[in-house]
This record gives sequence, C-alpha cells and structure tokens, in this order.
Amino acid sequence: MKHQQINPFLRNRRLHLPTPGQVAGKIVIYGFLLFIFIITFFPFWQIFVLSVNDAGDSLRGGLLLMPRELNLSSYKAVFQNEEILSSLGVTVARTIIGVPLTVFCVAMLAYVLSKKELVHRSAITFFFVFTMYFSGGLIPTYMVIKALGLIDNFLVFIFPGLINIYWMILVRTYIEGLPAELFEAAASEGAGEFTIFLKVVLPLSMPVLATILLFSAISHWNAWYDSYIYTYKPQLKTLQAVLVKILNQYQTGAMVSQAQQMANEAKKMPVSSESIRMTVTMVATIPIILVYPFLQKYFIKGMLLGAVKD
Repeated sequence: MKHQQINPFLRNRRLHLPTPGQVAGKIVIYGFLLFIFIITFFPFWQIFVLSVNDAGDSLRGGLLLMPRELNLSSYKAVFQNEEILSSLGVTVARTIIGVPLTVFCVAMLAYVLSKKELVHRSAITFFFVFTMYFSGGLIPTYMVIKALGLIDNFLVFIFPGLINIYWMILVRTYIEGLPAELFEAAASEGAGEFTIFLKVVLPLSMPVLATILLFSAISHWNAWYDSYIYTYKPQLKTLQAVLVKILNQYQTGAMVSQAQQMANEAKKMPVSSESIRMTVTMVATIPIILVYPFLQKYFIKGMLLGAVKD
C-alpha cells in the first residue's frame, strides 16, 4: 500500500491558520478603523446632505443621514452669485500659477543647498532655517508687502509663498539620497548645473515633488488670510475669504428669533444662510478630495523617502 503524500501547500495552510487571538485582534483593529472612518466621514456627509436638502426643511433640524427633500437651489444660487464666481476664479488662478512656481523654486533651492561644494553651505542653510522659527511679525510683513507695491495686487498671492523652508528640507534630503554617479555622468557628458537640474533631478524627484505639489495646492486653495489682510478689491477676494464672510453672516443670522425662522420657512425660501454655507464648503472641499487619490501614491512615497535624516 502506497503512502499517500500530503500536498505541502495544503499542509502549510493548515499550519498557518490564524489563532482565535489573531482573529480577535484583527476584529479589534478593523473595528477601530471603521470607527475612525465613521467619525471623520460623517461631518463631511452631514455637510453634503444639508447642502442638497431643501432649505426650509433643514430649519426643522434633526439628524439627517439622507436628504428629506432634495433641492439643488443652493448650488444654483452659489454658481449664479457673481462674488462667489469671481472668488472661485481667483482661487483657481492662484492655485494654477502658484503651485508650479512654488514647486520649481523650492526644488531649485533644495538642489543648490544639496551641493556639498557650495561655499558657506552651512551658514546659508542656517539663514533659511532660522526663518522657520522667527519672523518679523504681522506689521513689519505688511509694511514690506506695501513697500513692494503688492497691496491689492494679484501677485501678493504668489510671491510671498514661493519658498517654504520645510518643503525645501524635504526635497534637499531626498536629492542628497540620489546616487552621486548620476550627476557625475551627466557632468561628464557636458551638461551644466541647470541642465542636470531639469533633466536629472526633477524627473528622479517626482515622488517628493508630488508631495510638495499637494501641500502647495491645498495651501493655495484654502488660503484666505492673505486675501483678508492684503486685498481690499472685491474682485481679488479668494473663495475661502468669501466663505469666511458667509460664515460671519451666518453667525449673525443665527441670532434671529425662532419666530423669524418659522416665517422664513413659511415663505418657502429656496435657500438659507445655512444651506449656502454648507454648499460653499462643499464647493471649496471637493476639488482637493478629487485630486488627492491621483497623488496618493507619490504623496506616501515622498513623505517616506523625503523624511529628514539624523
């Protein structure tokens, strides 16, 4: 009688069956992750539901998991509002122009400071890092901006933020990790420093540059303080600045008596301050959410590879 052989693959599967403790541990971990997802996603979902729900119905309150009365009047009102459309155009323009310039300038500065043969490299690096911890303050900064003629100027959204020292450190650390033989080979072929930067450094640094690009895009898209401080013309206000204005109006409107709110509901008003606030929040948030999945791979890789070394 022949001895029946057991398939090694099946034997290994039997030997590596998860224990009850491992199963319980996975249940706890996935349950915790599900809990974190719910508490972080629910506020966003609530904002979305309130933005597409009928304004009069929303005044009744109550926890809304789904719209009770679907109504897109708030979105129509937002995209028909000239102030919001103008601010959206300013925000899109500053993001499209500012992000590539910021990434390029940060990468160029990082490449220069990564060169070990740079004279007084440590002193120059210290000069830049020093600005991370100490600044001139609001009033001196405003005076410098005014002296440069950037008050009520679109360029005030671009020039002051061209260099970010923390991002520069990330990119410089990444560049220092690239093989030196690549730069030597390019130089031996007659390539200059700028050519090496464009054709060697930038393509190889895409992971960390994608991380910087995402940071910069979020920074430009969510910026409102510079618009609030340095611009007075309505046509230069950013989307977030208009959102802050709407939020302030809503807080003022929240003090209206309950009787007035019921009167507004009786008039079947298509929109309310709250529905507009929620709608503008969605309009300001959705573009970043749509862009992030395409850069997630580079974002995670760039954060790991560009981490500061001891």
